[in-house]
Amino acid sequence: MNVENALLPDRHPQRELFVCDVADAVLKADMAGLEHPFFALTTQKDTRVRRYENGGNWLEVVPSVKGLATVFDKDILIFATSQLMAAKKAGRPISQEITFAARDLLVFANRHFGGRNYELLEDALERLAGTRVRTNIRVGQQVVESFFGLVDAAETVRDHKSGRVTKLYVKLSDFLFRAIQSQEVLTLAPDYFRLRKALDRRVYEIARKHCGNQTEWAIGLELLQKKVGSSDTLRAFRAAIRKLVLEGHLPDYAVGIDTNDLVRFVNRRTAQKLGDKTGRIMLPRMATTMRGRWRRGGISTRWNPNGAAGWRTAWKKVWKRRVSLMQLFAASAASGLSGTARHDRV
Repeated sequence: MNVENALLPDRHPQRELFVCDVADAVLKADMAGLEHPFFALTTQKDTRVRRYENGGNWLEVVPSVKGLATVFDKDILIFATSQLMAAKKAGRPISQEITFAARDLLVFANRHFGGRNYELLEDALERLAGTRVRTNIRVGQQVVESFFGLVDAAETVRDHKSGRVTKLYVKLSDFLFRAIQSQEVLTLAPDYFRLRKALDRRVYEIARKHCGNQTEWAIGLELLQKKVGSSDTLRAFRAAIRKLVLEGHLPDYAVGIDTNDLVRFVNRRTAQKLGDKTGRIMLPRMATTMRGRWRRGGISTRWNPNGAAGWRTAWKKVWKRRVSLMQLFAASAASGLSGTARHDRV
């Protein structure tokens, strides 16, 4: 699949001059928000209480009657964090309370200007304000073990004639504001808002937090599912990850999954420096998404040679993708990268 087809179009390539200082701010997100599954992956109303445990950390998310805040609702928090970090970098004072134009947010988050999108912002604020979290996650030099909202307060201002939301006011939670003050934030790729699926965004966030600028990083599929916050069966989650592997559209990182359910992330820039000028780096014994029985290093030879969609045809399709697959990982044995990789298992 063409990467550009897998991503949303850049809806605002030529931003208006009066919002360029706002919309062109570098994308920033707090580290705890990247690491832990505060947000729902579905846009459907979800009122289930969720609890996640990993090592010594635990997290309990309690939605309101409006449902759990979604990954797409998080766009508001990323926008606020980015603006505050830009102000902090410029030496301007920052506040826990921020007011901004709805249009500026839509430009920043690569959304349409249609009336429905303005209404969605108000719905998102309601879910953010209603979702409560209890956790023991460390922020700065403190260990937080209490209830807090994703935002403490929120307001919208509407135009009297059109009824359209024009401005939004948000008071960030103490939890998030302390993270901003402590500079516990990471920069996101500009194409983050072009990712269509909530799952893709969460997988990218996990890769950004853990792989970062390392050459590569690996994690077990079950642990990845827990960190992402997916409620799918492991089989369905595996299929979704394998689809992401073949599409290859995740910003900054290439993804692969092997026959032992080990998901590996490679920093594309680092991989290209270690490979040839085209960045075509060999993929060491990694399985892709074919439905056949895989051996280490290849697919089994069980197919129906007479079937139009037989395994022989399927294998040819995979072989045609060899260039994109070869770009995924540096061969550990050949390039000596095994010592640079980190592995997290369940």
